[in-house]
Amino acid sequence: MRDPKDHQTFSIDSLIRFLYPIAFLILSMLLLSSCSREPEIKYPNSITVALGADAKRLLPMLATDSASGDISSRIFNGLTKYDKDLNIEGDLAESWDISKDGLTIVFHLRKGVLWHDGKEFTADDAIFTYNIVTDPKTPTPYSSNYGPVKKVEKLDSHTIRITYSEPFAPALESWGMGIIPKHLLEGRDMKSADVYRSPVGTGPYILKEWITGQKIVLEAFGSYYEGRPNIDRYIARIIPDPTTNFLELKFGGIDFMGLTPPQYKLQSDTKFFKKYFQKFRYPSFGYTYLGYNMLNPLFADKRVRQAISHLIKKDEIIYGVLLGYGTAATGPFPPESWAYNKSVKDPGYNPGKAFELLKDAGWAKGPDGLLRKGSEKFSFTVLINQGNESRMKVAQIIKEQLMAAGIEMNIKVLEWQAMLHDFIDKKRFEAVIMGWALSRDPDLYDMWHSSKTKEGEFNFISYKNAEVDRLLIEGRQTFDHEKRKKIYNRIHEIIADEQPYTFLFVPDALPVLHKRFKGVEKAPIGIWYDFIHWSVPKNRNEWYTQGP
Repeated sequence: MRDPKDHQTFSIDSLIRFLYPIAFLILSMLLLSSCSREPEIKYPNSITVALGADAKRLLPMLATDSASGDISSRIFNGLTKYDKDLNIEGDLAESWDISKDGLTIVFHLRKGVLWHDGKEFTADDAIFTYNIVTDPKTPTPYSSNYGPVKKVEKLDSHTIRITYSEPFAPALESWGMGIIPKHLLEGRDMKSADVYRSPVGTGPYILKEWITGQKIVLEAFGSYYEGRPNIDRYIARIIPDPTTNFLELKFGGIDFMGLTPPQYKLQSDTKFFKKYFQKFRYPSFGYTYLGYNMLNPLFADKRVRQAISHLIKKDEIIYGVLLGYGTAATGPFPPESWAYNKSVKDPGYNPGKAFELLKDAGWAKGPDGLLRKGSEKFSFTVLINQGNESRMKVAQIIKEQLMAAGIEMNIKVLEWQAMLHDFIDKKRFEAVIMGWALSRDPDLYDMWHSSKTKEGEFNFISYKNAEVDRLLIEGRQTFDHEKRKKIYNRIHEIIADEQPYTFLFVPDALPVLHKRFKGVEKAPIGIWYDFIHWSVPKNRNEWYTQGP
């Protein structure tokens, strides 16, 4: 990891701003460490995790937020999934055959797989799910995942044939969409709360209880096709505040959370945590960004977006907010992706270049030090979600950096679901600080193609570029790995130049887990891939021993 002394020097104000919370955290750490009793675990064979926001809809095709996605993934299975080394393997599909021209896939489905109500999973369910996802009436951003599917046919009760009108490279990954039960949902409205709040899947866990804004409780499915999960319950508590999460972790209220960088570096580096918890660190497969509404005249000019990116000191954010646990993002692919373009460099802090661009775009400093174009003041509002302390700090730093350059950036904090559905989906925003957790396949059609701008879809900034549109389609149609890499490298280059986002950073994932859970292994895909095989020793004396 690079030494922060090699980077942009902090201002005195910045140092004061950063040292105060660090001093507070150190004091909190000392207070907490004085009470070092073992966390009180009431239900050892259950796992309790913290979610920053409640789930919205527990159906795979409607799960557009991280909480809904997390819970849905434990209730439903797709036909395919990723293994720990990021290779696609069968899930509800036992195997498949692909034609030489890549236009036909025949899936051989597992027999004896049961829905949570005891009915058997069949080809009818897979076809029904496809029809629902691709139905224009279904408000889902995932319909394009199936790309140029020409037809889906049932060959027998456990065999389906997919015919494509043209090659589609992400085909196998796309069939990882969770399958829903035809016998329960046929003819019903997927948008109905009665449907998405009462999910029935084939997955390892069954929804037992959902108290809005408080908790979601899942119980192990005894007839799961891979065998009953060892852990009896998966409990998700809705706790937006990271500090509260940390205290709950310490005293046994939760077993798992993603630590903030200060918590990871300062508050959990104690004998107490080393004895009772296991910490992990690995690059996340995603990034945090400042996104601009391209329909807003202020941000329609590429020069303005480029100028803002040149005015942001990413090093100050990475070392001040992440404490160094992250790297600068250069574009729409993180460094861990095989599609990442190493030749694309970060815009870098360059106020001289920024003012040159702004001048060309018609902006000049007024007597009050603020940038103006005629009578128009350069001012905009950025949205961030409530409870995300890191994003708040990022917004505050950017606010100060831009104000020093004569740009007024206001910050508006909203509850997550309200921000997502009442502002983002409806394009009622100027700018937003958010993050993407990405699929392992580099297909970014849903996020960047100009056709994916409808309400609820992922190109909510309304980005449009004819070459990117063409390349996104070519990337989907190309199976050759090296050709695809060149395509996505070019996409990376174009988007990095246009700066529809200021790509801020790729954070490290910093999860912490109670030590009683054994069989946990860090892999390229993370730690949760084999959760159903985790176990808890009945003998408490074995909880805090080393090893799996």
